[in-house]
Amino acid sequence: MEVRDIAYRYLTQVNHTSATQTIARAVHAHILTSGFKPNTFIINRLINIYCKSSNITYARKLFDKIPKPDIVARTTILSAYSSSGNVKLAQQFFNATPLTIRDTVSYNAMITAYSHCNDGHAALNLFVQMKRNGFKPDPFTFSSVLSALSIIADEEWHCQMLHCEVIKWGVLSIPSVLNALLSCYVCCASSPLVKSSQLMASSRKVFDEAPKNQVYEPSWTTMVAGYVRNDDLAAARELLDGMPYPIDVAWNAIISGYVRRGLYEEAFDTFRRMHSMGIQEDEYTYTSLISACASCNEKMGMFNCGRLVHGYILRTVVEPSQHFILSVNNALITFYTKHDRMVEARRVFDKMPTRDIISWNAVLSGYVNVRRIEEANSIFREMPERNLLTWTVMISGLAQNGFGEEGLKLFNQMKSEGLEPCDYAYAGAISACGVLGSLDNGQQIHSQVIQLGHDSGLSAGNALITMYARCGVVESAKSVFLSMPYVDSVSWNAMIAALAQHGHGVQAIELFEQMLKEDILPDRITFLTILTACNHAGLIKEGRHYFDTMCTHYGITPGEDHYARLIDLLCRAGMFSEADSVIKSMPFEPGAPIWEALLAGCRIHGNIELGIEAGSRLLELIPH
Repeated sequence: MEVRDIAYRYLTQVNHTSATQTIARAVHAHILTSGFKPNTFIINRLINIYCKSSNITYARKLFDKIPKPDIVARTTILSAYSSSGNVKLAQQFFNATPLTIRDTVSYNAMITAYSHCNDGHAALNLFVQMKRNGFKPDPFTFSSVLSALSIIADEEWHCQMLHCEVIKWGVLSIPSVLNALLSCYVCCASSPLVKSSQLMASSRKVFDEAPKNQVYEPSWTTMVAGYVRNDDLAAARELLDGMPYPIDVAWNAIISGYVRRGLYEEAFDTFRRMHSMGIQEDEYTYTSLISACASCNEKMGMFNCGRLVHGYILRTVVEPSQHFILSVNNALITFYTKHDRMVEARRVFDKMPTRDIISWNAVLSGYVNVRRIEEANSIFREMPERNLLTWTVMISGLAQNGFGEEGLKLFNQMKSEGLEPCDYAYAGAISACGVLGSLDNGQQIHSQVIQLGHDSGLSAGNALITMYARCGVVESAKSVFLSMPYVDSVSWNAMIAALAQHGHGVQAIELFEQMLKEDILPDRITFLTILTACNHAGLIKEGRHYFDTMCTHYGITPGEDHYARLIDLLCRAGMFSEADSVIKSMPFEPGAPIWEALLAGCRIHGNIELGIEAGSRLLELIPH
């Protein structure tokens, strides 16, 4: 048998398996050693096999030896560069291809390469150039360029222009083009870069006008998901109910939308209906439901609901995929940690056959949140890999629990291992300096924050205010507060607290009033801080006013800490009768903070009788 016949036979029959590249290289070597000059088919087939086997280097070497490579070989190489995400080499190769031998397929490959690297503008420019050079776009061209524009989603006219082109070239009836156009409209409609209320209406018009025998499953799903992304759940539900047959992805999308909007009851009602219709639940269904149970404020009710979902999964899911196991178990760990159930969270974690960084970080965060730093440290040391979130959680956890020195050491270790800290990591390190009262370290990190451009971040800025306040440098705290480009309620709380802690009660109240004028809603921490300011300044009338306002105007139920601040304020002024009335009005039994506040006031004013009673009550609360 001749070399040509051997080469033709092997290269025609081999599939793209793990052994393909070895066979191809053996045939290639035999061709070279025999002196046989292969024809175009054999060369192109070899190039194709090398490219499909991810060995673009071999393919390119072979291509470069061809005196006159045809468009098939060129397109194969270009497509390989595109698939591998190497857009720079793809662009160089495309530009080196003479215009006379380019075709639609080569343009499509280059547009796809731009799409893979999220460069929608380059894809659109090449599409325009392609038409200008006289090449006819095909359905794949439109699908590719529309997909690229869906990623950037920054201009309304992009959708409209491509819509006109699709109609002009008569390809709107192609399902892949229809779905790509719908997706482009939907992505632009939900993009913060595009302000238009008409884009979803335009996509719905395209969808409604398309012949129903050409509207396939992806288009239904795209529209439902689009309405969900644009928070029009009523329209999403109406479309879902009008589907000719149930599509699980669309049902999952609307459940996810309900959960994101906090409509947990509707999410579970949809799940029950989905189940009754025989629609197969998957990992996306369950992770949405578990997230609902983790997010809801009605702790006990949703905790029990989450446990029921967990039990249902264990009973009904048979032979789950690895992706199912990983994603659902990660959601369960987060659910249990959000409810402070670390025993259950750890049990799920320990039973997982495989874990990823999300699993480890979820358990680590759980231990940090319940202040079990020793267990958190143990998990941190055991982790096979760590990312920026891992380090940030651990640094912040150490600082929040009073381990400032350990937090700073970990921050420096993270940097020594080559990780660039983010805003949150810097905030953790700054908090550690505040815990230690280390002004020098705090100022050094502040300088780093400014140099690296993190000074505009909320987390680092808020941490700096608190750090400077703890170190007694209120003016520096105020300077940071005034220089922050964006502030939130945490920033205001931190600055009010800084003033209150250092005896500037009147200034703290003035800042609080300024906060209200700027329509920043106070929270329970704000009122705790302002009551402290009134306490330090002896502002009894103002303190009582703010306590009452918290309840009547802002609907915040006072906690024991709020009552303790008010009672302390009254007792320091010698108003024991009023303090007693407040204690009797409390909706719960007074705890140690209440009796400590009363006892402190009695000590100041020499009220021995009431002091003995307060001391006795306090002793009763101390475990024997």
